[in-house]
Amino acid sequence: MLSKLLTACLLLTTLSQAQQGPIDFEQYNPVSTLVVKENPVARAKFPFIDVHNHQRGMDSGSLEPLLSEMDKLNMQVMVNLSGGTGNSLEKKIGNIKSANSKRFLVFANIDFSGFGKTGWTEFTVKQLVNDVKNGASGLKIFKNLGFSVKDPDGKRVGVDDPRLAPIWEACADLRIPVLIHTADPAPFWDSLDNNNERLLELKIHPRRQQKNEEYSWQQLIDEQHRVFRKHFRTTFIAAHFGWYPNNLGKLDSILTAMPNVVVEFGAVIAELGRQPRAAKYFFNKFQDRILFGKDSWVPSEYATYFRVLETEDEYFPYHKKYHAFWGMYGMGLSDEVLKKIYYKNALRIIPGIDKSQFPL
Repeated sequence: MLSKLLTACLLLTTLSQAQQGPIDFEQYNPVSTLVVKENPVARAKFPFIDVHNHQRGMDSGSLEPLLSEMDKLNMQVMVNLSGGTGNSLEKKIGNIKSANSKRFLVFANIDFSGFGKTGWTEFTVKQLVNDVKNGASGLKIFKNLGFSVKDPDGKRVGVDDPRLAPIWEACADLRIPVLIHTADPAPFWDSLDNNNERLLELKIHPRRQQKNEEYSWQQLIDEQHRVFRKHFRTTFIAAHFGWYPNNLGKLDSILTAMPNVVVEFGAVIAELGRQPRAAKYFFNKFQDRILFGKDSWVPSEYATYFRVLETEDEYFPYHKKYHAFWGMYGMGLSDEVLKKIYYKNALRIIPGIDKSQFPL
């Protein structure tokens, strides 16, 4: 009788396990048994400037809810890179002025429709001059340049296309920086197999996988770097650490060779948080050429950035598992370096920020 009862229990257990099926990686979230000091940071130690944000609906409505969320984070100034151009940009800046706020800046964008047609370059430069006159503090180039912008013959327009040269030179004359996003993480071009570190992300977001054989990751990066070298009078802000946050030695050589380039770490804090010693060395070495950037506007995610920058905490979770399934470690940057990353570098590089909002 006892033997039959045990057999039945084992069968029920087996059936229960079978019904559960395989454990989904996103759902597998074991509580770490590691006992270490924890110093979560919900608010930055110093007021900071986020140079990489997107607020496409800023052209109308109250800005008070946004300011309230910024106050909680100690974000003093937000740079909205999705400014548009012409009337679209004027509406955003007009709404900021109507709110009498010194806490928002807007970057202009380029309208690539009609690229390559007679007079397009001249018109675009003139429009950029007007956009800056109307309050734009910089130029943001999205990754469609290199990916999907085509000329009248249907050919892909490279980042280093000579027809764009007058725009880069105009930015130098206007003394505004160019924050440029070229390409995406290199593994997006790799085979979709178990050796790809971004496999989970690409499974969840299959549109991010690069299947276009017209260009490689290295080709896009090389095009960008040719622009940096040729237009040495222009200040370029390479978005996402120039897609070299996982190879700081290479990024070191790039910044050393191109003194007109600075970087921001939007969406790549996970790479820095898994190499705290190397990252801290890099931040100390290039403390005058790194800006704070986040990218997507999810206020709760800033805590990861603050913790990596400010603390020496060990093995704490990242906020988005498909983006980084490894633990984070804090760099424990000094106050002197933190102030530069949080606001001093941006005050020097981006025009139009009211400096009275920040401590000396």
